[in-house]
Amino acid sequence: MTTIEPPLPAIEDPELAAVDGLLVPPGQGRVVETAAQRVTFKVTGSHSRTSSTFEVEVPPGFDVGAHVHTRSEELFYVLEGELDVLAFEPRVRTPDRWQKWESRSGSRVVRATPGTVIAVPPGCPHAFANPTDSPAKMFFQASPPPDHERYFEELLEILRSGGPPDHAAIEALRRRYDIEQLTPLRHR
Repeated sequence: MTTIEPPLPAIEDPELAAVDGLLVPPGQGRVVETAAQRVTFKVTGSHSRTSSTFEVEVPPGFDVGAHVHTRSEELFYVLEGELDVLAFEPRVRTPDRWQKWESRSGSRVVRATPGTVIAVPPGCPHAFANPTDSPAKMFFQASPPPDHERYFEELLEILRSGGPPDHAAIEALRRRYDIEQLTPLRHR
């Protein structure tokens, strides 16, 4: 037996009828770049209510430093290269060398290779660093938007000034964007 469904009613509101998605081809997106980092904005708060998405190139020697967010969630997916990553509450939050931290359950920092996923809920200390001599690349998603977009833009502006990073300016910036820095940001 064949059932013929009635046609769907026409949508009268043109704004509801014309909803387009977003397609960002490889190599495309808005790029913000310094000697310390290159970030390509793929999906921003103007395209999504749930998250911002970036492609992040992590040069050799870059260490974002351990930090924590009270509201934000993050997801990292390693595309190329290798990164040391942390996503746990350590027994002790020492002010330096997060790479030596250990959790109460025995978790330690992991060397993430392509295909590794790191999910970070609010309140979870996390970090990544590139200890190798080759660049790494990761897909990075942050929720809610657009905090990380604005943070990256302002951080890269600070780092673009040249010379050693202005740690006081970075600390003030991070406080504005729900980032409690636990260990220093470093780059060659």
